[in-house]
Amino acid sequence: MIKKIVTLFFRIDSITHAEYRRAKEKRLPVLAFIKGDRRAKREDGTQELVKELDGDGFKYKRFGNVIELQKEVRAALVRLLEERFSIAPSSDEDQIAAQTIEATSSFETKLFPQVLWKHLDHDLARKLLAAAEKRAPEQIESGELQAGASLRGLISLDADTGQYQATGAGMVLLAKDPSAALPQCRMLCDAYPGTEPGSSSSDHEDIRVPAPQAVERAIAFVRRNTRHPMRVVGLNRLTLDEYPVEALREALVNAVAHRRYEDAGRKVMVEVFADRVVISSPGLPPSPITLASLRRGNYRPCSRNPVLAQCLSYFHRLEERGSGFRRMRQSMQDHGLEVPLLGSMDGYFEVIFKGPGNDLDRLTVPTSALLVTPAIEAQLSERQKKIMAQAVREGSVTTGWCIKELGVVRDTAHRDLVGLTEFGLLEAQGAGRSAKYVPNGNA
Repeated sequence: MIKKIVTLFFRIDSITHAEYRRAKEKRLPVLAFIKGDRRAKREDGTQELVKELDGDGFKYKRFGNVIELQKEVRAALVRLLEERFSIAPSSDEDQIAAQTIEATSSFETKLFPQVLWKHLDHDLARKLLAAAEKRAPEQIESGELQAGASLRGLISLDADTGQYQATGAGMVLLAKDPSAALPQCRMLCDAYPGTEPGSSSSDHEDIRVPAPQAVERAIAFVRRNTRHPMRVVGLNRLTLDEYPVEALREALVNAVAHRRYEDAGRKVMVEVFADRVVISSPGLPPSPITLASLRRGNYRPCSRNPVLAQCLSYFHRLEERGSGFRRMRQSMQDHGLEVPLLGSMDGYFEVIFKGPGNDLDRLTVPTSALLVTPAIEAQLSERQKKIMAQAVREGSVTTGWCIKELGVVRDTAHRDLVGLTEFGLLEAQGAGRSAKYVPNGNA
């Protein structure tokens, strides 16, 4: 039977020290890893444990970032298992380990000493923590906010200065202009009147805000440069989007969360053409995920930047279970469009959303968009259904129209209209005899 192996990672605290002493008492194997140079100033508890390790004759490995740590831990475990238990990894296990380590970026844990906690957007951090913990933002106090940001890897305490510094993940998510220190943290949006890039775009936006806001700004850019046909469905008058917002949001969050941030010369790009929308992010999917497995929908989730992926999922209420591309496909199909195409070009990973072209009638209306659902319609009187049909057809309805067309007295017309406002179907504009009622959301 293999005994328990105690692995210690430092920055060290009193709990780790207690674990080390317990491991010594039980004669368990100990692997120790310390971040940074020996000369670095450390907390008192850390210094005491390092001193005890030295006194006990233990050797420990140093690491600079998460990639180095993963490699050192695996090498030490492999060596220990071979020496003590005659267990060696298979070639398949070696390959899986290499792919797993390669997939994780060290960017998220990189520190930015010039950007302190006080420089970050605390309102945005409060929204993140509230979404993660399912609480109201106003319930989160300043001290708790800082602790929450540290716990999620967005800031890190510098033992020398006692100041919390932004990490790479914190810069992307909370810096008011991440591109000031990281030029790659921009989102370039262009809209073209035709189907190919022209010498100049009809609309352009260079987005330089925290990632959660950048995603919403990019969605607004696409909506601003695409069509929004009107559709009358039963007692509903709807404005449709040319592309489903849910699919665009999934693609943009993926682009920000899973791109290669080490590539400082490239940005996320959003291109709107007459027949498609293309979202491009630097870097191909991390191994072992391939374009083929993504296209088939047959893959296990693997994140290059897990902190960013998790935090963005909180902001945009998306799941992290690796089903983002499946949801994109479903959303496009439900909208009456083709599934998105996945490809690569010049080191960019591309998601291509093909539009309806000249056939806007192919766009379908989601049930969730209906103002008058079948359940509500069943509760309306015949007069109220006629009133709603008029409001949808003409954009508004008045008490006078009800009296004239439905043959009722003013009190009855008013009662019908008030009933429709209580259902949330109509909204009053103005007062008295000049008041009119418009479908809710059109006011």
